[in-house]
Amino acid sequence: MRGTKPPFRADHVGSLLRPQRLKDARVARLGEDTAESNLGPHGDINLAAVEDDCIREAIAMQARVGLKGATDGEMRRRSWWLELIMNWDGFSANRQDTSSPFGWKNEKGFQQAFSTVFVDGRISWRESPIVDAFKFLNENSGDAVGKVTLPAPPVVHSFMGGPGALASTPYAGDEEAFWTDLTAAYRAELKALADAGCTHIQLDDVALPFLCDPDYAPVFAGWGTNANALLAEYAKRINDVLNALPEGVTVGMHQCRGNREGFWAAEGGYDLVADVLFNAIDVDCYHLEYDTERAGSFEPLRLVPEGKVALLGIVSTKTPVLEDADFIKRRIDEAARHAPLERLGLTTQCGFASSVKGNPLSEADEETKLARIVDVATDVWGET
Repeated sequence: MRGTKPPFRADHVGSLLRPQRLKDARVARLGEDTAESNLGPHGDINLAAVEDDCIREAIAMQARVGLKGATDGEMRRRSWWLELIMNWDGFSANRQDTSSPFGWKNEKGFQQAFSTVFVDGRISWRESPIVDAFKFLNENSGDAVGKVTLPAPPVVHSFMGGPGALASTPYAGDEEAFWTDLTAAYRAELKALADAGCTHIQLDDVALPFLCDPDYAPVFAGWGTNANALLAEYAKRINDVLNALPEGVTVGMHQCRGNREGFWAAEGGYDLVADVLFNAIDVDCYHLEYDTERAGSFEPLRLVPEGKVALLGIVSTKTPVLEDADFIKRRIDEAARHAPLERLGLTTQCGFASSVKGNPLSEADEETKLARIVDVATDVWGET
């Protein structure tokens, strides 16, 4: 973890707040954010120029606070995950369809169902704008290691509504064929990223944390399965995707209970999934949400094996309140009772902007929180 090879002791999940001028430019060039045409490559050179400037500023900010890695803040995306699969053949989405069994919550309770994703044809990979976005990041990130975030394969399966959603698709009665085609598309995406020089890839996953929420148990029962069976299935499919990656690519996995404009979607500790998550899934490090009691205790960290790193998401991206440095250190001390300190690091609980609108804090708040992560990591580990 020393030098310039990830994982780093101090990091963040990936997305950053979009500057207002970028939001305005998207609306001016693509129309209102509710339009599905806002997803994927747009080909507008004027909007691309604004994106370029905002990404350069995001890279500079990450360097300014002392981070050794950098993302492009997902500035070219509208959605943290749809931007990938909506570029491939076989998918469509409907933001007006709210039949999803998963929903957004806040302190007042349920607020809104997820938008619905459909499989409407055979899934196949097409050249991705995410690879092009990485190339720009790589050309402009200086000494920082560029990281690319992608939705984990289980996200696609769970958000489309499980196996029942395949009934009226080319995969009716053949879920294995769905996984075969989805895996092939992911492998092609990862190969394209590796060929472009990407050495740090992060899979963003909410499916495993959703398995830990007892409120969703009836959903999985309705799919004809249960949390333990899905956990084994999802671990296998993640590994199937990753086993074709070349040597030298660090793979991280982010675990999240939902993050959109300050809302969340699930709760429950990592206990049910921890052993499989840490010991059966072939990744190098983990970004673990730990900013509220909804994420449970640090006790599952006892299962983190030697050679892997768990980055503690103690710093929240959902609120402008800056976490006190001593508070963060006390939380790290609590975690170190369950896993050796050398197997731990510090990160944000999630991204700052899973969608264009972003979470309810300012760019100044964002930078201060990232600087706090670097400062605390330096104090605790003597390095970032």
